[in-house]
Parts: sequence; C-alpha cells; structure tokens
Amino acid sequence: VLQEMAQFECYFTNGTEKVRYVDRYIYNRQTYLMFDSDVGHFVGFTPTGEFNAKRFNSDPVMMENKRTAVDWLCRHNYEVSGPSITERRGERRA
Repeated sequence: VLQEMAQFECYFTNGTEKVRYVDRYIYNRQTYLMFDSDVGHFVGFTPTGEFNAKRFNSDPVMMENKRTAVDWLCRHNYEVSGPSITERRGERRA
C-alpha cells in the first residue's frame, strides 16, 4: 500500500504576532518536499523532492501564493475560528 498526502500547518505565537506556515508533502511516511514560511522557499529531501523544489521555486506565481499564505490562510482562519477556540474557559470533564 502506497500513501501520498499533503499537510498544511499554521503555527501561532502570541496570537497572530508571529505566524509560521508549513506545507509538507509526504510519501510513505517520508517528507519529500516542504515549504516553510520562515525559510521562504521549498526544500527537497529526496531526489523527487529536490526536483519539485527547483520547479516550484522557479514559478513566481506559486511562490507568491505560498509566501502570502501566512496572511490569507493562517491569519484569516485564526480571525474566523480563533475566538471560539481561545475564549473557552472552564473545567474539563474527566
């Protein structure tokens, strides 16, 4: 059985003061390609990942989309769903 997946993550520090967007591409439990907004470009971890990193990094439209994802994806979703998550108070049930 072969499995391929993409995983998109947003990491928040101090609300939206510091936001990091990470986009991982995984094949058979091994990350082969990753975009990290702190790095600012794709990094490949396998020959296939390196090939795709070079291809994606040379595409200005793709890079603009990934570099701005911190705002249009992470911060936007934090503003939409953040209050319902961060304002919850009270005891947890056992």
